[in-house]
Amino acid sequence: MHRSLLPRLLLSLSLLHAAAAAAAIPERFIAEYAQAHDFSGTLLVRQRGQPDYRRSFGLAQRAFAAPNAADTRYKIASITKLFTAVLVLQAHEQGRLDLDASIGRYLPDYRGPARDRVELRQLLNHTSGLSNFDQVKTAEQALREGLPPYQKPYTSQQLLDRFCSGALVHAPGKVFDYNNGDYVILGKILERAYGRSYEQILRERILDPLGLRDTGVLRSQALVARLADTYYHLEPGGPLRRDPPMYPENWYAAGALYSSADDTLAFAEALFGGRLLRPESLALMLSPGLDHYGYGLWSYTVQSADGAHRIARRPGAIAGAQAQLYRDLDAELTVVILANTDSVDLDEFAAQIGQRATAP
Repeated sequence: MHRSLLPRLLLSLSLLHAAAAAAAIPERFIAEYAQAHDFSGTLLVRQRGQPDYRRSFGLAQRAFAAPNAADTRYKIASITKLFTAVLVLQAHEQGRLDLDASIGRYLPDYRGPARDRVELRQLLNHTSGLSNFDQVKTAEQALREGLPPYQKPYTSQQLLDRFCSGALVHAPGKVFDYNNGDYVILGKILERAYGRSYEQILRERILDPLGLRDTGVLRSQALVARLADTYYHLEPGGPLRRDPPMYPENWYAAGALYSSADDTLAFAEALFGGRLLRPESLALMLSPGLDHYGYGLWSYTVQSADGAHRIARRPGAIAGAQAQLYRDLDAELTVVILANTDSVDLDEFAAQIGQRATAP
């Protein structure tokens, strides 16, 4: 082949590949699924760096019929845990934290039987064995009894003392029990390790380096521009209701962040692209433990017509706030879904998009 023709041929092949990849994004399926399930939020898909699919549905504020848009900010709930896990692994890389050390090494004033028995890695993968932070399990129970950790103002230290220092109900490392308290403890450990607030560490280590201007910590007394209101169903098929009043900062390092779809995508691309963690740290994060949970996310393999695909998934849900970060590591496909109602099962929605976008 003539050498002068090679660059043009490679460019043509690249453009054909790009067109095929873009066409693989199931736009019709997304639109039909969103309409059929009354989806309200913003959805963003990126595959191998090709042009993004981005679309918003529904209303950010129902009382004023204000629509969701590309720059709408959403409560991202437990996607916060993935940010926290990154910060812990960064501190480990710097020698500030030892994942095999116990809580008491970094919080010597911590009171509770977990002090010298629970390691940082067991907090990261929810095998601490600590009694669960959340004792209220249903919306009906919440309306009847309230949400003690979230409906009174607490400092992060008070959250630690009152809700994260209880009995060990399982032997550490033996049982997976998803527990917001594990990440509250990690937030306090980060603050001691750096001598700064969780919010300052987050900004210095992730938000500012990545230019994430639409991401931050929610506070009950602070207005966040372009933040979508959140709504939930008390009963299936019933009317949407405004979320009950809560202090969002009480979710702290386990769930207090807001973000936009573009910021969440930028965070995911930096994380899985190796710009936030060393390869060995990312491998630790993605190593599935009990319940296929790694550090801050679920990690598992699915079989499809073209072979095995490694999936990393980080969902989040607080009342009407729903969020999903789905990454097909082999196809370099990222799906971000941020919603302000609980109308849609985002686990299913993201998985269906992923499967269709990578189908041969």
